[in-house]
Amino acid sequence: LVDGNKIPDITLPVKAVVKAIVKGDNLIPAISAASIIAKVDRDAEMIKLHELYPKYGFDKHKGYPTKFHKQAIQQYGILDFYRKSYKPVKELL
Repeated sequence: LVDGNKIPDITLPVKAVVKAIVKGDNLIPAISAASIIAKVDRDAEMIKLHELYPKYGFDKHKGYPTKFHKQAIQQYGILDFYRKSYKPVKELL
């Protein structure tokens, strides 16, 4: 089960049926739980990134495109792990 309206292009080790469910995190308990786990894990990763790159403020914006985050990218540059398709990054490349 996938939260959203698109099925990701992935290869699974077993034959499986993949189903996209719009607003699945509100409808399916397993998707809700996965969403919470993903956000907790992402927040922990953002704290680690903040320790390595404190000027970027990852502990505050958690990677979201806030005004502060965009300013930090412009002031300090693009980090290797940034998604190149992320609009503020793409504009600076």
